Amino acid sequence: MRWGLVLGGGGILGGAWMVGALTALEDVHGLDARDAELIVGTSAGSVTAAMLGAGVSVPEMRAHQMGDMAHSGKLAEVDWDYDNITGGNLPPRPKLLGPGSASFVAANAKRLTRMPPTAILAALLPEGRGTLDTVGRMVRGLVPEGWSQHPGVRAVAMDFDSGRRVSFGDPGAPPAHLADAVTASCSIPGWYHPMSINGRRYIDGGACSCTNVDLAAGLGLDEVFVLAPMVSFAVDKPANVRARMERQWRERITRRCLREVAKVHKGGTDVTVVGPGPEDLEIIGGNLMATDRRHIVLETALRTTREALGDPEALHSLPEPMKDADQDVDVDLEVDDPRHLDPDGGRMHAHLEGTG
Repeated sequence: MRWGLVLGGGGILGGAWMVGALTALEDVHGLDARDAELIVGTSAGSVTAAMLGAGVSVPEMRAHQMGDMAHSGKLAEVDWDYDNITGGNLPPRPKLLGPGSASFVAANAKRLTRMPPTAILAALLPEGRGTLDTVGRMVRGLVPEGWSQHPGVRAVAMDFDSGRRVSFGDPGAPPAHLADAVTASCSIPGWYHPMSINGRRYIDGGACSCTNVDLAAGLGLDEVFVLAPMVSFAVDKPANVRARMERQWRERITRRCLREVAKVHKGGTDVTVVGPGPEDLEIIGGNLMATDRRHIVLETALRTTREALGDPEALHSLPEPMKDADQDVDVDLEVDDPRHLDPDGGRMHAHLEGTG
């Protein structure tokens, strides 16, 4: 079977959740995540993709997350401190007020209404002051230079001045060292300063899409598994205002993901999407960069995603998809309602955890 893996963005806690989900995926389907033909990583997902491409196993990732250095394999030797890797739970004060990329706004003035709101917001936010040098050092500890030994690894970022999505590692993408591409993919706008690669500025690929599932379209894959920390088909009802706002944003991300999934599905590829359910979200809270909840998030994901993958539900059970009028997708992602797809397409399943 030819299969692919899409690893979405989601901060420190999204990365922890993803390790739990990968563990469940391997257990339920008898797979080794390192064997995926394509591994698309966005933001936190690009870090995990880099690890898999370097030969780090999922059990080693899990052991490292839990502080078990004796069973962490290659990760035991790299410079990686989960509690301090991001520079703190909150962003530092940004640089001078003003848009981080006035050139983005100028270059896309005629098509702003057709671009993802996240991309526009990223350009308008002041440039961040934070640094992700520690992420680069960790990746260099696994892959000192050049690209991954796994040719299917992709790290998605956005060109901060043109607004163009760049899938580093793709044959048509600009050349880059893996460590630089992953750092770019993780550079949250307004929080971290853009990553410069060959004279171009790049930021977090989540500005284009938190999942970028559509990069798996047209490749002839039999199946694609999407592990997306920012995608949820059922959410909790938090009392915290920040968490409520995060859940509303999560709904928009989920709608966009479904359009991307439908594009892959139309080519006959089976797609399974897994995201945090209400139980996961209650533990995650409203700050995906809160390092103190890593362990419990991972442990909960081990159980919830194993249950979901063992009995996935068809995506036709999903709520109403996003309407075109919402203008939350690029023009080339316009597809039919995911509930009424071409019968010749592949199967689509999702983690539809009940609301309790």
